[in-house]
Amino acid sequence: MRAPAVVWDSSLLGYDLGGEHPFNPVRLELTIRLAAELGVLDGVPLLVPDRATDDELRRIHTDEYLSAVKQAPLAGWDVGHGLGTEDNPVFSDMHESSALVVGSTMLAARKIAEGEATRAVNIAGGLHHAMKNNASGFCVYNDCSVAISWLLDNGFDRVAYVDTDVHHGDGVQTAFYDDPRVLTVSLHQHPFTLWPGTGYSGETGDGAAEGTSVNIPLPPRTKDAGWLRAFSAVVPSLLAQFQPQILVTQCGVDSHDEDPLADLALSVDGHRTIYRLLRELADTHAGGKWLAVGGGGYQLIRVVPRSWTHLIATVLDRDVAPEVLLPPDWVGTVKRAAPQAEIPAAMTDGADTAFKEWGDGEDDPVDIAIRDTRRAVFPSHGLDPDDPRD
Repeated sequence: MRAPAVVWDSSLLGYDLGGEHPFNPVRLELTIRLAAELGVLDGVPLLVPDRATDDELRRIHTDEYLSAVKQAPLAGWDVGHGLGTEDNPVFSDMHESSALVVGSTMLAARKIAEGEATRAVNIAGGLHHAMKNNASGFCVYNDCSVAISWLLDNGFDRVAYVDTDVHHGDGVQTAFYDDPRVLTVSLHQHPFTLWPGTGYSGETGDGAAEGTSVNIPLPPRTKDAGWLRAFSAVVPSLLAQFQPQILVTQCGVDSHDEDPLADLALSVDGHRTIYRLLRELADTHAGGKWLAVGGGGYQLIRVVPRSWTHLIATVLDRDVAPEVLLPPDWVGTVKRAAPQAEIPAAMTDGADTAFKEWGDGEDDPVDIAIRDTRRAVFPSHGLDPDDPRD
């Protein structure tokens, strides 16, 4: 296999919503520092992105919206398009910084499309809420959607997108809701209990794309075992039928039990297991082609750096054992910046990620979501929603 690609440059820290905003770029800096100090990045060239061009951004966003983003830092707060809100405050160089995030995911996509890498990871990406004509959910431009659109014009006829963020991947679903070439799958906290209030099992796609939008809304406090039970009951069967040529995954880690903005209860160990499952599915159903991006995650010290270091390591086939201790230099850096922070000792939360496969006759709390989702979309793929073998 060609060496996987890692996209990173400190200029990506410029996507900074400022002040006390939870979407703090320090999480990226701490992740790269941790991955480097653990040796995960030894000998790995970090690919430096360029900003996405306006033509590339127009794949998803309107000219009117691009103009608003460019003008917003000078125009004041009342610019519309979801800009200047508490979630999406205006910041200096907003267009340039946002376009660079898109460019970083585009670079990862190009490396795969051009055959220079089979896998690629960009932890700065994953801005899955941005819509055609407005910012949303901390996201100005939608790098996931732009990259998928580009892939569809550059050698790929079937793209599978799997979103593991705690929030529904609404922007990507909307972009491809009527496109049968794109399978979008989102596992998220139930929309009745969490923003953005979309992602019900009945949202399944329009027209020829019926069944290609897949949503698995999970009850609050779902732990690793329940999340993995739902994933295994839905995602592998759909990927086997859809046979994508590439797997694109948004790997937000705000599903963690300690995340301050949501209410699922996964562990760092659960995240590590998810990444290993995604790698296996890419190898089995997508010819090994896997593009992984970041996303949400707001426990900046205890969770994001460890979980995304596991992501980078998994993409690189340099898996980090859970019991590996955090490097003293990394711990010292964090302690100097945040003396009151409680820092975990190792790359694990000590969680057991074993789970029971769906169809075992038991009634797990997530089984309602599993049944609703399978019944909503499996028939469109020739699968029996009530047969655990499918």
